[in-house]
Amino acid sequence: MTSPISAPAAETLSGRWSALLAAEPKLRIRDAAQRLGVSEAELVATRLGRGVIRLRGPWPDIIRDAGRLGPVMALTRNDMVVHERHGTYGELSLDGHVGLIVGEDIDLRIFFGPWAHGFAVTEDTGAGSRRSLQFFAADGTAVHKIYATDRTDMVAFDALCQAYASDDRTGGIQVKPAGTRNAPRPDSEIDAAGLRAAWSTLQDTHDFFPMLRKFGVVREQAFRLAGRDFAVPVGSDTTRRMLESAAASELPIMVFVGNPGMIQIHTGPVKKLVATGPWFNVLDPMFNLHLREDAIASTWLVRKPSEAGIVTSLEVFDRTGDLTVSFFGKRKPGIPELAEWRQLAESFAGDVAR
Repeated sequence: MTSPISAPAAETLSGRWSALLAAEPKLRIRDAAQRLGVSEAELVATRLGRGVIRLRGPWPDIIRDAGRLGPVMALTRNDMVVHERHGTYGELSLDGHVGLIVGEDIDLRIFFGPWAHGFAVTEDTGAGSRRSLQFFAADGTAVHKIYATDRTDMVAFDALCQAYASDDRTGGIQVKPAGTRNAPRPDSEIDAAGLRAAWSTLQDTHDFFPMLRKFGVVREQAFRLAGRDFAVPVGSDTTRRMLESAAASELPIMVFVGNPGMIQIHTGPVKKLVATGPWFNVLDPMFNLHLREDAIASTWLVRKPSEAGIVTSLEVFDRTGDLTVSFFGKRKPGIPELAEWRQLAESFAGDVAR
Protein backbone atom coordinates (compact mmCIF):
# COMPACT_ATOMS: atom_id res chain seq x y z
CA MET A 1 0.00 0.00 0.00
CA THR A 2 1.30 3.44 -0.85
CA SER A 3 1.25 6.28 1.62
CA PRO A 4 -1.29 9.10 1.24
CA ILE A 5 -0.07 11.88 -0.99
CA SER A 6 0.99 14.71 1.29
CA ALA A 7 -0.33 18.24 0.71
CA PRO A 8 3.02 19.47 -0.71
CA ALA A 9 3.27 16.43 -2.96
CA ALA A 10 -0.30 16.95 -4.15
CA GLU A 11 0.54 20.57 -4.94
CA THR A 12 3.57 19.42 -6.89
CA LEU A 13 1.46 16.94 -8.85
CA SER A 14 -1.14 19.64 -9.43
CA GLY A 15 1.55 21.90 -10.84
CA ARG A 16 2.86 19.18 -13.15
CA TRP A 17 -0.67 18.52 -14.37
CA SER A 18 -1.29 22.23 -14.97
CA ALA A 19 1.93 22.50 -16.95
CA LEU A 20 0.97 19.48 -19.04
CA LEU A 21 -2.47 20.94 -19.75
CA ALA A 22 -0.93 24.28 -20.70
CA ALA A 23 1.11 22.47 -23.34
CA GLU A 24 -1.74 20.15 -24.41
CA PRO A 25 -5.09 21.75 -23.49
CA LYS A 26 -7.20 18.93 -24.97
CA LEU A 27 -5.39 16.15 -23.10
CA ARG A 28 -7.89 13.95 -21.24
CA ILE A 29 -7.33 13.29 -17.55
CA ARG A 30 -6.86 9.52 -18.00
CA ASP A 31 -4.09 10.14 -20.56
CA ALA A 32 -2.56 12.85 -18.38
CA ALA A 33 -2.41 10.44 -15.44
CA GLN A 34 -0.56 7.88 -17.55
CA ARG A 35 1.89 10.52 -18.73
CA LEU A 36 2.50 11.66 -15.15
CA GLY A 37 2.85 8.13 -13.78
CA VAL A 38 -0.08 8.36 -11.35
CA SER A 39 -3.68 7.21 -11.22
CA GLU A 40 -6.63 9.24 -12.46
CA ALA A 41 -8.07 9.46 -8.95
CA GLU A 42 -4.83 10.99 -7.64
CA LEU A 43 -5.12 13.76 -10.22
CA VAL A 44 -8.75 14.42 -9.31
CA ALA A 45 -7.78 14.56 -5.63
CA THR A 46 -5.23 17.32 -6.25
CA ARG A 47 -8.23 19.63 -6.76
CA LEU A 48 -10.02 18.84 -3.50
CA GLY A 49 -11.51 22.09 -2.25
CA ARG A 50 -11.12 23.64 -5.70
CA GLY A 51 -14.10 22.23 -7.56
CA VAL A 52 -13.78 18.72 -6.10
CA ILE A 53 -15.57 17.33 -3.04
CA ARG A 54 -14.61 13.99 -1.50
CA LEU A 55 -17.64 11.71 -1.13
CA ARG A 56 -18.23 9.09 1.54
CA GLY A 57 -20.20 5.88 1.11
CA PRO A 58 -21.99 3.66 1.29
CA TRP A 59 -21.62 3.66 -2.49
CA PRO A 60 -24.88 1.75 -3.09
CA ASP A 61 -26.74 4.53 -1.29
CA ILE A 62 -25.34 7.14 -3.68
CA ILE A 63 -26.26 5.03 -6.73
CA ARG A 64 -29.72 4.43 -5.28
CA ASP A 65 -30.19 8.17 -4.80
CA ALA A 66 -28.88 8.95 -8.31
CA GLY A 67 -32.38 8.22 -9.59
CA ARG A 68 -33.50 11.52 -8.04
CA LEU A 69 -31.28 13.44 -10.44
CA GLY A 70 -33.43 12.76 -13.48
CA PRO A 71 -31.74 12.43 -16.88
CA VAL A 72 -27.96 12.13 -16.71
CA MET A 73 -25.15 10.55 -18.71
CA ALA A 74 -23.64 7.32 -17.34
CA LEU A 75 -20.06 6.52 -18.35
CA THR A 76 -18.18 3.25 -17.92
CA ARG A 77 -14.86 2.48 -19.56
CA ASN A 78 -11.77 0.34 -19.62
CA ASP A 79 -8.43 0.93 -21.33
CA MET A 80 -9.84 0.21 -24.80
CA VAL A 81 -13.53 1.14 -24.83
CA VAL A 82 -15.71 3.98 -23.50
CA HIS A 83 -19.49 3.47 -23.11
CA GLU A 84 -21.72 6.53 -22.57
CA ARG A 85 -25.50 6.21 -22.11
CA HIS A 86 -28.08 8.90 -21.39
CA GLY A 87 -31.08 8.18 -19.19
CA THR A 88 -32.41 8.10 -15.64
CA TYR A 89 -31.16 5.68 -12.99
CA GLY A 90 -33.88 3.24 -12.00
CA GLU A 91 -34.34 1.23 -8.83
CA LEU A 92 -31.22 -0.47 -7.47
CA SER A 93 -31.53 -4.08 -6.36
CA LEU A 94 -28.68 -5.30 -4.19
CA ASP A 95 -27.39 -8.78 -3.36
CA GLY A 96 -24.34 -8.44 -1.15
CA HIS A 97 -21.78 -6.39 -3.07
CA VAL A 98 -23.54 -6.89 -6.42
CA GLY A 99 -26.06 -4.34 -7.62
CA LEU A 100 -28.45 -4.34 -10.55
CA ILE A 101 -30.23 -1.50 -12.32
CA VAL A 102 -32.40 -2.57 -15.25
CA GLY A 103 -33.93 0.09 -17.47
CA GLU A 104 -34.51 0.85 -21.12
CA ASP A 105 -31.79 3.51 -20.98
CA ILE A 106 -29.60 2.93 -17.92
CA ASP A 107 -28.79 -0.78 -17.59
CA LEU A 108 -26.01 -1.67 -15.13
CA ARG A 109 -24.42 -4.66 -13.40
CA ILE A 110 -22.52 -3.20 -10.46
CA PHE A 111 -19.76 -4.87 -8.44
CA PHE A 112 -19.25 -2.61 -5.43
CA GLY A 113 -16.38 -4.64 -3.95
CA PRO A 114 -13.62 -2.74 -5.82
CA TRP A 115 -15.16 0.72 -5.24
CA ALA A 116 -12.92 2.76 -2.93
CA HIS A 117 -13.04 6.49 -3.75
CA GLY A 118 -15.78 8.90 -4.81
CA PHE A 119 -15.78 12.58 -5.75
CA ALA A 120 -18.20 15.27 -6.85
CA VAL A 121 -16.36 17.16 -9.59
CA THR A 122 -16.94 20.56 -11.17
CA GLU A 123 -14.85 21.23 -14.28
CA ASP A 124 -14.56 24.35 -16.41
CA THR A 125 -14.82 23.54 -20.11
CA GLY A 126 -15.02 25.62 -23.26
CA ALA A 127 -18.78 25.02 -23.21
CA GLY A 128 -19.18 26.02 -19.56
CA SER A 129 -19.18 24.23 -16.22
CA ARG A 130 -19.53 20.42 -16.19
CA ARG A 131 -20.65 18.54 -13.05
CA SER A 132 -20.15 14.86 -12.33
CA LEU A 133 -19.96 12.13 -9.71
CA GLN A 134 -16.87 9.97 -10.18
CA PHE A 135 -15.99 6.64 -8.57
CA PHE A 136 -12.65 4.85 -8.49
CA ALA A 137 -11.16 1.53 -7.45
CA ALA A 138 -8.51 1.21 -4.74
CA ASP A 139 -5.74 1.57 -7.33
CA GLY A 140 -7.22 4.89 -8.53
CA THR A 141 -8.71 3.56 -11.77
CA ALA A 142 -12.13 4.91 -12.70
CA VAL A 143 -15.00 2.42 -12.45
CA HIS A 144 -18.01 4.67 -13.15
CA LYS A 145 -18.98 8.31 -13.69
CA ILE A 146 -22.33 10.12 -13.72
CA TYR A 147 -22.45 13.41 -15.62
CA ALA A 148 -25.12 16.07 -15.25
CA THR A 149 -26.79 17.19 -18.47
CA ASP A 150 -28.97 20.18 -19.34
CA ARG A 151 -31.96 18.05 -18.25
CA THR A 152 -30.58 17.07 -14.82
CA ASP A 153 -32.26 18.34 -11.67
CA MET A 154 -29.37 20.41 -10.32
CA VAL A 155 -31.10 21.13 -7.02
CA ALA A 156 -31.22 17.37 -6.43
CA PHE A 157 -27.61 17.08 -7.66
CA ASP A 158 -26.41 19.66 -5.12
CA ALA A 159 -28.44 17.99 -2.37
CA LEU A 160 -26.86 14.61 -3.13
CA CYS A 161 -23.36 16.11 -3.07
CA GLN A 162 -24.05 17.75 0.29
CA ALA A 163 -25.62 14.62 1.77
CA TYR A 164 -22.60 12.46 0.93
CA ALA A 165 -19.80 15.00 1.35
CA SER A 166 -17.02 13.54 3.46
CA ASP A 167 -15.81 15.22 6.63
CA ASP A 168 -12.26 14.44 5.45
CA ARG A 169 -11.05 17.69 3.86
CA THR A 170 -7.38 16.72 3.58
CA GLY A 171 -5.66 16.82 0.21
CA GLY A 172 -4.64 13.77 -1.77
CA ILE A 173 -5.74 10.16 -1.45
CA GLN A 174 -4.25 6.80 -0.59
CA VAL A 175 -4.11 4.30 -3.43
CA LYS A 176 -3.06 0.66 -3.57
CA PRO A 177 -1.05 -0.98 -6.36
CA ALA A 178 -3.13 -3.07 -8.72
CA GLY A 179 -3.08 -6.74 -7.81
CA THR A 180 -0.74 -9.10 -9.63
CA ARG A 181 -2.43 -10.97 -12.43
CA ASN A 182 -2.23 -14.75 -12.08
CA ALA A 183 -0.93 -16.53 -15.15
CA PRO A 184 -3.46 -18.87 -16.80
CA ARG A 185 -3.00 -22.55 -16.08
CA PRO A 186 -1.30 -24.48 -18.89
CA ASP A 187 -3.71 -25.98 -21.42
CA SER A 188 -2.42 -29.42 -20.50
CA GLU A 189 -3.84 -29.03 -16.97
CA ILE A 190 -7.36 -28.18 -18.19
CA ASP A 191 -10.03 -30.85 -18.56
CA ALA A 192 -10.86 -29.77 -22.10
CA ALA A 193 -13.28 -32.65 -22.69
CA GLY A 194 -15.13 -31.83 -19.48
CA LEU A 195 -15.21 -28.16 -20.43
CA ARG A 196 -16.74 -28.92 -23.81
CA ALA A 197 -19.31 -31.23 -22.23
CA ALA A 198 -20.29 -28.62 -19.66
CA TRP A 199 -20.45 -25.91 -22.33
CA SER A 200 -22.76 -28.05 -24.50
CA THR A 201 -25.29 -28.38 -21.65
CA LEU A 202 -25.45 -24.71 -20.59
CA GLN A 203 -29.01 -23.57 -19.91
CA ASP A 204 -28.36 -19.88 -19.20
CA THR A 205 -25.64 -17.45 -20.33
CA HIS A 206 -25.24 -16.41 -16.68
CA ASP A 207 -23.88 -19.91 -15.99
CA PHE A 208 -20.90 -19.29 -18.27
CA PHE A 209 -18.62 -17.58 -15.75
CA PRO A 210 -19.27 -20.18 -13.01
CA MET A 211 -18.37 -22.83 -15.59
CA LEU A 212 -15.04 -21.11 -16.31
CA ARG A 213 -14.32 -20.94 -12.59
CA LYS A 214 -15.19 -24.61 -12.11
CA PHE A 215 -12.63 -25.67 -14.72
CA GLY A 216 -10.00 -23.13 -13.68
CA VAL A 217 -9.79 -21.63 -17.15
CA VAL A 218 -9.72 -18.02 -18.34
CA ARG A 219 -12.21 -16.85 -20.92
CA GLU A 220 -10.11 -16.73 -24.09
CA GLN A 221 -8.36 -19.97 -23.16
CA ALA A 222 -11.78 -21.60 -22.88
CA PHE A 223 -12.62 -20.36 -26.36
CA ARG A 224 -9.50 -22.04 -27.75
CA LEU A 225 -10.04 -25.30 -25.90
CA ALA A 226 -13.77 -25.62 -26.59
CA GLY A 227 -13.29 -25.76 -30.33
CA ARG A 228 -14.93 -24.12 -33.32
CA ASP A 229 -18.40 -25.46 -32.57
CA PHE A 230 -18.48 -23.01 -29.66
CA ALA A 231 -15.93 -20.25 -30.41
CA VAL A 232 -14.31 -19.04 -33.63
CA PRO A 233 -11.56 -16.41 -33.91
CA VAL A 234 -12.49 -13.71 -36.43
CA GLY A 235 -10.82 -10.67 -37.96
CA SER A 236 -9.79 -7.62 -35.97
CA ASP A 237 -12.03 -5.45 -38.16
CA THR A 238 -15.13 -7.50 -37.30
CA THR A 239 -16.48 -4.98 -34.80
CA ARG A 240 -16.37 -2.12 -37.29
CA ARG A 241 -17.95 -4.22 -40.03
CA MET A 242 -20.65 -5.52 -37.69
CA LEU A 243 -21.55 -2.02 -36.49
CA GLU A 244 -21.69 -0.76 -40.08
CA SER A 245 -24.03 -3.60 -41.07
CA ALA A 246 -26.20 -3.15 -37.95
CA ALA A 247 -26.49 0.58 -38.61
CA ALA A 248 -27.40 0.06 -42.27
CA SER A 249 -30.14 -2.46 -41.40
CA GLU A 250 -31.29 -0.68 -38.19
CA LEU A 251 -30.72 -3.95 -36.33
CA PRO A 252 -31.07 -3.50 -32.54
CA ILE A 253 -28.05 -4.82 -30.69
CA MET A 254 -26.73 -5.03 -27.13
CA VAL A 255 -23.33 -3.55 -26.24
CA PHE A 256 -21.67 -4.59 -22.96
CA VAL A 257 -18.61 -2.68 -21.69
CA GLY A 258 -17.08 -3.38 -18.32
CA ASN A 259 -14.28 -3.14 -15.80
CA PRO A 260 -13.89 -4.86 -12.41
CA GLY A 261 -16.47 -2.56 -10.79
CA MET A 262 -19.13 -2.15 -13.46
CA ILE A 263 -20.76 -3.50 -16.60
CA GLN A 264 -22.80 -0.98 -18.60
CA ILE A 265 -25.20 -2.05 -21.35
CA HIS A 266 -26.78 -0.34 -24.34
CA THR A 267 -29.75 -1.97 -26.06
CA GLY A 268 -31.04 -0.59 -29.32
CA PRO A 269 -29.92 0.42 -32.80
CA VAL A 270 -26.77 2.35 -33.66
CA LYS A 271 -26.79 5.01 -36.35
CA LYS A 272 -24.01 7.57 -36.63
CA LEU A 273 -20.61 5.90 -37.01
CA VAL A 274 -17.42 7.99 -37.20
CA ALA A 275 -13.75 6.97 -37.41
CA THR A 276 -11.33 9.40 -35.73
CA GLY A 277 -7.70 8.33 -35.79
CA PRO A 278 -7.40 5.01 -33.95
CA TRP A 279 -10.92 5.37 -32.50
CA PHE A 280 -14.10 4.00 -34.07
CA ASN A 281 -17.12 5.74 -32.61
CA VAL A 282 -20.88 5.51 -32.29
CA LEU A 283 -22.14 9.08 -31.87
CA ASP A 284 -25.90 8.85 -31.32
CA PRO A 285 -27.98 11.24 -29.16
CA MET A 286 -28.56 8.72 -26.36
CA PHE A 287 -25.54 6.43 -26.82
CA ASN A 288 -21.86 6.94 -27.56
CA LEU A 289 -19.25 4.21 -27.93
CA HIS A 290 -15.54 4.83 -28.44
CA LEU A 291 -13.46 1.79 -29.44
CA ARG A 292 -9.69 1.98 -29.85
CA GLU A 293 -9.23 -0.35 -32.82
CA ASP A 294 -5.43 -0.45 -32.68
CA ALA A 295 -5.66 -1.98 -29.18
CA ILE A 296 -7.73 -4.97 -30.29
CA ALA A 297 -5.74 -8.17 -29.76
CA SER A 298 -8.43 -10.70 -30.72
CA THR A 299 -12.11 -11.01 -31.53
CA TRP A 300 -14.22 -14.15 -31.18
CA LEU A 301 -17.58 -15.33 -32.44
CA VAL A 302 -19.02 -17.23 -29.47
CA ARG A 303 -22.02 -19.58 -29.26
CA LYS A 304 -23.55 -20.37 -25.87
CA PRO A 305 -26.47 -22.81 -25.49
CA SER A 306 -29.47 -21.71 -23.45
CA GLU A 307 -33.03 -22.84 -22.79
CA ALA A 308 -34.12 -20.46 -25.56
CA GLY A 309 -31.55 -21.73 -28.05
CA ILE A 310 -28.06 -20.62 -29.01
CA VAL A 311 -27.01 -17.16 -27.85
CA THR A 312 -24.43 -15.68 -30.23
CA SER A 313 -21.96 -12.96 -29.29
CA LEU A 314 -18.93 -11.15 -30.63
CA GLU A 315 -16.34 -10.67 -27.87
CA VAL A 316 -13.33 -8.37 -28.13
CA PHE A 317 -10.12 -8.72 -26.08
CA ASP A 318 -7.13 -6.47 -25.44
CA ARG A 319 -3.46 -7.42 -25.29
CA THR A 320 -3.66 -8.39 -21.61
CA GLY A 321 -6.38 -10.94 -22.35
CA ASP A 322 -9.18 -8.88 -20.80
CA LEU A 323 -12.64 -8.84 -22.32
CA THR A 324 -13.30 -5.18 -23.18
CA VAL A 325 -16.59 -5.18 -25.10
CA SER A 326 -19.11 -7.78 -26.20
CA PHE A 327 -22.02 -7.56 -28.62
CA PHE A 328 -25.30 -9.47 -28.77
CA GLY A 329 -28.53 -9.11 -30.65
CA LYS A 330 -31.32 -7.43 -28.69
CA ARG A 331 -32.96 -10.09 -26.56
CA LYS A 332 -34.67 -10.79 -23.25
CA PRO A 333 -33.96 -13.80 -21.00
CA GLY A 334 -35.91 -16.83 -22.15
CA ILE A 335 -36.56 -15.34 -25.62
CA PRO A 336 -34.71 -16.67 -28.70
CA GLU A 337 -32.18 -14.24 -30.16
CA LEU A 338 -33.00 -12.32 -33.31
CA ALA A 339 -32.47 -14.39 -36.45
CA GLU A 340 -31.08 -11.28 -38.18
CA TRP A 341 -28.42 -10.90 -35.51
CA ARG A 342 -27.37 -14.52 -35.70
CA GLN A 343 -27.14 -14.30 -39.48
CA LEU A 344 -24.98 -11.17 -39.23
CA ALA A 345 -22.68 -12.58 -36.54
CA GLU A 346 -22.29 -15.91 -38.29
CA SER A 347 -21.35 -14.13 -41.51
CA PHE A 348 -17.94 -13.45 -39.93
CA ALA A 349 -17.25 -17.10 -39.04
CA GLY A 350 -15.30 -17.72 -42.23
CA ASP A 351 -12.97 -14.79 -41.65
CA VAL A 352 -9.31 -15.38 -40.96
CA ALA A 353 -8.32 -13.87 -37.61
CA ARG A 354 -5.49 -11.38 -38.00
